[in-house]
Amino acid sequence: MADAERAGAEAEAGRGDAESAAAEAKAVRGDGERAGAEAGRGRAEPAAAEVGAGRGDAERAESAGAPRTRGFRLPGSGLLASELRTTFRRGRTLALLGVLAAIPVLIGIAVRIETGGGGGADAHGGGGPAFASQITNNGLFLVFTALAATLPVFLPMAVGVVAGDAVAGEASAGTLRYLLVAPAGRTRLLLTKYGAVAVFCAAATGVVTLAALLTGLALFPVGDLTTISGTRIGFGEGVGRALLIALVVAASLLGVAALGLFVSTLTNSGIAAMATTVGLVITVQILDVIPQLSALQPYFFSHHWLAFADLVRDPLLWDDVVKNLGLQAVYVALFGSLAWARLGTKDITT
Repeated sequence: MADAERAGAEAEAGRGDAESAAAEAKAVRGDGERAGAEAGRGRAEPAAAEVGAGRGDAERAESAGAPRTRGFRLPGSGLLASELRTTFRRGRTLALLGVLAAIPVLIGIAVRIETGGGGGADAHGGGGPAFASQITNNGLFLVFTALAATLPVFLPMAVGVVAGDAVAGEASAGTLRYLLVAPAGRTRLLLTKYGAVAVFCAAATGVVTLAALLTGLALFPVGDLTTISGTRIGFGEGVGRALLIALVVAASLLGVAALGLFVSTLTNSGIAAMATTVGLVITVQILDVIPQLSALQPYFFSHHWLAFADLVRDPLLWDDVVKNLGLQAVYVALFGSLAWARLGTKDITT
């Protein structure tokens, strides 16, 4: 029995040793798992830090001048800007604007020399030349006189030169084919060309207006303006009337611009297109004063040009001005459509 008890004690001791060994193995396994987790976390943290550092570098590079996404731009605005730069950098365009700026200066000097700066006749007539009698009383009338003197001939001739060369000039220079390469397209190119000519209409009118205003302020007295209706308005309102008239005159040239653009699509010679456009402008001006053609004259693009004189009345009279603007819109739609149809079917080889 004593031997049996000793054997049982030894068995219990063996079982205790086995349990201790299992506990030690479990502890070792736990330490290994913790070490692995710590090692994995240690590897992940530097990786995350590197990613964060890379993102920070990218943000710093962007803030330091890396390209950013541009804001919204109107379709075709880049092509129009390029066309405007080309148009207004030409020596011919600058020469035309210089001549237009010189006309009101010469008119002002001539009136100053003729009258010696004294007051003119107290005439209240409508229409262009009648403004000249009021220049010595108020220099602001030089603006109206200069626009009335340049609108029938000089302004439309300048617009005819620029419009006539718009497409034909590119064809004669051999650059039209490259302009038509996608994504420009023929319709977009035609709209861009007309947009540039329209901007020139505004620029040419603005040059005449500004030169006349500065010359009038320098050579003649200014103050309250006596309208051609006999009433008086303040100088500020008079300047506003002058700017309004300038806008109407610029819009009056849009019909000629469309006509010139259409002629420009008919030929590959820029000189021929310019000469034809200017010739048509002069011809229409002549026909507009022949009494036997009175039935057709209301449909000529130049017939209502001097209607802007009604904007120097008090109150303003808009009837003939609206007729003029409506007629210009018809010419723009008609000759713009013809230019689009012609350019759309034109065989561009150069």
